Amino acid sequence: MTVAEIEAMDRAALVTAWTKIFRTPVPKGLSKALMRRFLAIEIQTRQMGGLSKKTKSLLDKPSDQATRPTSPALQPGGRLLREWNGVTHVVDVTNNGFIWKDGRYRSLSKIAREITGAHWSGPRFFGLTGAAKP
Repeated sequence: MTVAEIEAMDRAALVTAWTKIFRTPVPKGLSKALMRRFLAIEIQTRQMGGLSKKTKSLLDKPSDQATRPTSPALQPGGRLLREWNGVTHVVDVTNNGFIWKDGRYRSLSKIAREITGAHWSGPRFFGLTGAAKP
C-alpha cells in the first residue's frame, strides 16, 4: 500500500486498511483526514525501517516524564532575566514551572503576557528562541 493509494480511499477502504495495519478498530470519531495521516505515517515509518530506539523509548514514557530538548537556562535552578520598559524582570525556573514576582506560573508565555500586556511567545520574549524585539 502506498500513500497515493491511501489518498484515493473512501471511508470503508480506510477502515479496512486501518484494521489490517494497526490490528485494532478505528477509534470512534476519527475523521477520514486523520485516518489518512496516521496510515501514511505508519506506512512511511515501516518503509524507512521503523522508529529509532530513542523515539520508541520516549513514546513508551508517560508524557510528563518524556524529556524534551531544553535550553540550559530552563533547567530547575536556572534564572531568566529580561528588561522591559526600564524594569528588569527575574524569573526562576523550578521543577514545576516558573516563579516571577512571588507567583508561580506554568508558562513563560503567561509571564510575558503579564509583563507586556500583549501576547508573546514566552521563550522568544526571554531570548531562548531567536531574537526578542526590544
